[in-house]
Amino acid sequence: MINNRRTNLTATGVSGDAVMEISDALRELLADVFTFYRKTKSFHWHMTGRHFRDYHLLLDEQAEQIFALTDEIAERARKIGGSTLRSIGDIARRQRLKDNDHENVAPQKMLSELRDDNSQLIEFLRRAHEICGRHGDVATTQPH
Repeated sequence: MINNRRTNLTATGVSGDAVMEISDALRELLADVFTFYRKTKSFHWHMTGRHFRDYHLLLDEQAEQIFALTDEIAERARKIGGSTLRSIGDIARRQRLKDNDHENVAPQKMLSELRDDNSQLIEFLRRAHEICGRHGDVATTQPH
């Protein structure tokens, strides 16, 4: 951290308090993205029914796209001087999306649950974006 007496800004131009709040928001978001990824892969593996092939491929592609977000989120938290997730336990403590450990989930139930989780994840992304914007962390709020 650069100790600027007037503003206490870090090297990235945001305050130490901002780094803590932003990295906390990014850790929660990352935990939710990992949860969403894991659920999507689980449903991919356990898909059944007459649309098996289409849904199986769809969920595999979606899981890849979700997983790609994880590195962006974690690396941004580190770049601003914060920390990120360290373990599965850390994910479990921070996740807001719910796991689904049920056996024999019907395909339509899987898809509707993923749709609902996606909507929640969008809301979590918006909240994190608002926090970054409030602290002037323009780089985190911009798409890459």
